[in-house]
Amino acid sequence: MAKRLRIQPTSVDVIAKDRMVLASPRKVNLVAKMIRGMSVARALDALKFCKRAVAQDVRKTLLSAVANAETNHSLNIDLLVVREAYVGKAIVLRRFMARAKGSGSPIRKRFSRLTVVLCETEG
Repeated sequence: MAKRLRIQPTSVDVIAKDRMVLASPRKVNLVAKMIRGMSVARALDALKFCKRAVAQDVRKTLLSAVANAETNHSLNIDLLVVREAYVGKAIVLRRFMARAKGSGSPIRKRFSRLTVVLCETEG
């Protein structure tokens, strides 16, 4: 497995995290990969029309990052770009479904952590 390079946020980077997304990290990463490097307006439009259900959770996290940028850092929303969007594992709920002859089969409900980092570009 490749080691991901952690980038330390600078003073102009804005971070928003969602720590309990009810979807597997693999599914969330497909949507997060789609918005990396996009401007915020394009990313919001892409997520609005994405058919995947997890796109709404990613969109909420992106809107939270935009609100953080506007409120806490007084950044211009039109110049914001999605610098990073990465996904990690969270908890796994373990359940069992009853099967034939008194046995059971496991059901794993995987959760993910989503982090969106925005930065302001020069206009």
